[in-house]
Amino acid sequence: MAATKTAKTAKSADTESEPEVDLDKPEDEPEPEAEEKKPEGRDPGRTAAIALVIVAAVCAAWFGWSWYGAAHDDSLAYSRERDEVLRVGEQAVQNLNTLDHRSVGPGLKVWQDSTTSDLYQSIVQGRPAFEKAVKDAKTVTTAKVLDAAVTEFDDHAGRASVIVALQVTVAPPKGDPAVKKSRMMGQLTRTASGWKLSALGLAPGSSGS
Repeated sequence: MAATKTAKTAKSADTESEPEVDLDKPEDEPEPEAEEKKPEGRDPGRTAAIALVIVAAVCAAWFGWSWYGAAHDDSLAYSRERDEVLRVGEQAVQNLNTLDHRSVGPGLKVWQDSTTSDLYQSIVQGRPAFEKAVKDAKTVTTAKVLDAAVTEFDDHAGRASVIVALQVTVAPPKGDPAVKKSRMMGQLTRTASGWKLSALGLAPGSSGS
C-alpha cells in the first residue's frame, strides 16, 4: 500500500512538471521577408544629354562674363587714361603761363619738365634770352584754369589734344596787374615718363584779351 502510494505521488509530480500545451492556438507563422526594391533603370543617353546641357550653360556663362569683364576693363582703362590726359594738359598749360622773375630758373625748369618734342627744344634753346627778359621786366605772371576739355585722344598712337580756357594775371613791379582771358590749344604726346605737352598756341578766335 505504501509502495503504491509512493508511485502515484511520483507520477503526479511528473505530470505537474510538464508544461501545458494549448492545442487551439496556431503556431507563429514566419513574417514574410521584405521584397528588395530594385533600382529603376536609367537611360544613359538621357543622362549624357542633361550633362551636356549643364556643361554648355556653364561654359556660355563663363565666356559671357569673361567677355563682359574684358570689355569693361578696357573701357575703364580708356576712361582713366583720358582723364589723365585732361589733368596733365590743364596743369602743363597753366605751368607755361606761370613765371616769377624772382625764381625764373626753377620756373623754367617746370616748363621743361612739362614739355617734350619741339616745344621742349624751343624752351631749352631760348632759355637764356627769355630768363634775362623776365628778370629785367620784373614781372610775376600767374594763371588760373577756367575750363578745359579733351578734343582728341588716340590712346594707341599716344597722341591727344586739349583746349584750355585761362585767366592770366601779369603783375608789373609798379602799377595795377593786367588780367586777360584766353583759350589755348595744346597737343600732348605720351612719353616714357607720362603725357607731356608737345605744342601750344592760341585757339582759333581767341585774341588773348
